[in-house]
Amino acid sequence: MDLRIQQSVVTNLSRRPAAVESGPFILGFDPATDSPNINYATPRPGTEITASDVESLVSAFRSASRRPRLEYVVNCTPGLEELLLAAGFMVEERHEFLTCSPESFVSPPPVDGFVVRQPENRAERAAMVAAQGEAFGHVFEVGDVDVDRLETLRQQGGFEMAAFASDGTCVGAGQAVPPGGGVSEIAGIGVRAPYRRRGLGGAIAAALSRQIFESGADLAWLEASGDDSWRVYERIGFRAAGRRLYIRL
Repeated sequence: MDLRIQQSVVTNLSRRPAAVESGPFILGFDPATDSPNINYATPRPGTEITASDVESLVSAFRSASRRPRLEYVVNCTPGLEELLLAAGFMVEERHEFLTCSPESFVSPPPVDGFVVRQPENRAERAAMVAAQGEAFGHVFEVGDVDVDRLETLRQQGGFEMAAFASDGTCVGAGQAVPPGGGVSEIAGIGVRAPYRRRGLGGAIAAALSRQIFESGADLAWLEASGDDSWRVYERIGFRAAGRRLYIRL
């Protein structure tokens, strides 16, 4: 399971507009933003990594004017954390990831007063991105490049899903990357504060999972930010499966 998840991250980063290989690492650069949450690296699973590889990785980030940062499944690259810490990196977060299969998936009931569906045009995608930005506390600026990125995701075979109130207001959303090796990551699930605790986060995650499985993939995965999120995702069939590390210079 760890290997499948890590390889899916490699595949996803390789699709970035300016992806770069540096030894055993894939660096997923996007010239349209300098956000470290989008511009980061990950190791190819099963590769041997040295201190010299880490030095070259840092140089590649510097050349692209980006902050050196990695996300990866811990068990796939034993010893990498120690090399990174020795090079001056610091741990941002440690997460457990959860996975769901068609066999474990549980479809939740509809949420009264709301519809969960794909956005139909650019205006709805802009509303979707704005809802996500608000849900995450406005930690990033929302602009045309974010809507462009969402449209590119769909063109590449990824998935998008938004929750709309009866008056047409977009109240929450999420997306999933194009499946690679039968695996797709669900990310960015956020619901605006006034609409939380109604089951919308689970409904969005379930709708994305359904799309993933209908596409022929057999594994969806995501990370949960806390106990409340865990319970939401567990109710639709997600189970803890492994650990990931976020680390930056």
